[in-house]
Amino acid sequence: MIGCLDTPTSGGYTLDGVEVASLNGDELSLVRARKLGFVFQQYMLLPRQDALRQVEMPMIYRGVPAAERDRRARIALQIVGMEKRMDHKPTELSGGQQQRVAIARALAGSPAVLLADEPTGALDSKTSVEIMNILRRLNQEQGITIVLVTHEADIADYARRVLLMRDGLLVEDRLN
Repeated sequence: MIGCLDTPTSGGYTLDGVEVASLNGDELSLVRARKLGFVFQQYMLLPRQDALRQVEMPMIYRGVPAAERDRRARIALQIVGMEKRMDHKPTELSGGQQQRVAIARALAGSPAVLLADEPTGALDSKTSVEIMNILRRLNQEQGITIVLVTHEADIADYARRVLLMRDGLLVEDRLN
C-alpha cells in the first residue's frame, strides 16, 4: 500500500496530501517515480550493467537527460561509498556492495520516502550494521523518511519509531 503498488480495499491512504486510492495507474506511477524509492532484500540488479548504469536506469525511464543522470548517479554512489566501484558489475561486487548500489539507485530519484523491505536480510551482521548506518545517515542528514520492514530486533532498534506487527495486527508502537 505504502509503495502505491496495491490499492486499499477499505480505508484511505494519503501521501503528501493526496488520497492515493483516487489515483489511476499513470498517476500512481508518477507518485512512485517522484516521491518513493525502493530497496529490496534481493538487490534486483541487472547482471550485465555496471553500478553506474544500474543507478541511472530508473532515471532513463523518467526521461532525465543523460548528463543529469550521470551526475545524480555518481553523487548517489558516492553517498553510499561506492564511488570506486562504479564500473563493476553485480558479479564483481559483494552482497553488501550490491545492496549499496541498490540504495544508490533508490536515492538517485531524490525520494521523500525510502521503502526498504528486509534490506539486511541477505547480509552478514557486520555488513548489516554498515547498511543501517547508511540509512540512518540518509534520514538524519537528508531528511529522507525511511520505512523499513525487518524480522530482526537489532535492526529495528536503529529506528526512531518501531511498529510491531503480528498476524497483520499492530501489537506495539514505541519510540526508541
